[in-house]
Amino acid sequence: MASLAAGASFAIQLFARVGATGTTLLRVGFASLLLIAFWRPWRVRWTGRQLLGVALFGLTLGGMNLTFYLSLRTIPLGVAIAIELLGPLAVAVTFSRRVHDFAWIAMAVAGIALLLPLGGFARTLDPVGLGWALAAGALWAGYIVVGQKVARGHPGPALGLGLLVGALIALPFGVAVAGANLLTPAMLGAGLALAVLSSAVPYSLEMYALRRLPPQTFGVLLSLEPVMGALSGWLFLHQRLAPIQWLAIGCVVIASCGVAAGAAGRAPEPVVGPEPP
Repeated sequence: MASLAAGASFAIQLFARVGATGTTLLRVGFASLLLIAFWRPWRVRWTGRQLLGVALFGLTLGGMNLTFYLSLRTIPLGVAIAIELLGPLAVAVTFSRRVHDFAWIAMAVAGIALLLPLGGFARTLDPVGLGWALAAGALWAGYIVVGQKVARGHPGPALGLGLLVGALIALPFGVAVAGANLLTPAMLGAGLALAVLSSAVPYSLEMYALRRLPPQTFGVLLSLEPVMGALSGWLFLHQRLAPIQWLAIGCVVIASCGVAAGAAGRAPEPVVGPEPP
């Protein structure tokens, strides 16, 4: 999440050159090349069902990246993250079986609600941007559910192929907006750095975590994203938080810690498939 937050701050600065869709293409395209070269998915014997799962995983992954960056064109980063988190929280509620989990989820929702702007400022938020953020949240929920199934087989190679599918989804949109600007040395270097920060490192770690955590725990732990976003904004964008925003972040942190502590005594679901190298 720390890597994703830093990458998001960096990505916003690229919008002026290649747009949100061009930035998405650079991120996902370079990430797919890096992970395919590392994991070498051609050495795996894939079944048709596994390839279908990888394709669905790539659709959710590419769509999630594209819609989230589209939302950042017109609404603030913190607002977009808070709205997008509705997807993981929906997964947490769907898979939860304990009353205590719902209590922690309620606290996380309260924290996210405090992060949303209220009053006159809320009326100035672009409805299209809000719609893109909601779409990103729905796709994020799908990414968690499909990703856990994919992670049980060949997580590394599947991640590389999934990112390739995501890059193919972003390709026509990125080329239409950015065109030849995508091929300048500066943009290629920026895209490589963005791919490492925002895709290659965090998605590899997420695939590892998805194999070892219950889906509801993983979903609520992702509510730490606003914390990382706030720290990234403070470090890289010189953003300051109001007291109510710090209170919101405190609620989210407490909820995440509560869910993690509650899951500590429960064994994760059995994993089928080899351990990643």
